[in-house]
Amino acid sequence: MALKIEVLGPGCAKCFALENNVKQAVQQLGLDAEVEHVTNMQDMLKRLRQYRAMVTPVLVVNGKVLSQGKVPSVPELVQMLTTYLATQVERAGS
Repeated sequence: MALKIEVLGPGCAKCFALENNVKQAVQQLGLDAEVEHVTNMQDMLKRLRQYRAMVTPVLVVNGKVLSQGKVPSVPELVQMLTTYLATQVERAGS
């Protein structure tokens, strides 16, 4: 399953830290994932409304907000992504 991961944020230090942590977590897990950092203000605001997110940076995986307003560590992101993937497998199996 390929993942589409979006980091929404205006390009601040927190946003770039989240992007870097996400890339490290994806690499550690060996995932097939496209990581996109959305910094264009119009695109970012549109997606923030779409996902009903209020505080950047926002981490979105396949359309689901996993985090907002903070920068999870690489181990935290590994856990988030592992949990997300497990729930997707469970849903697909039922």
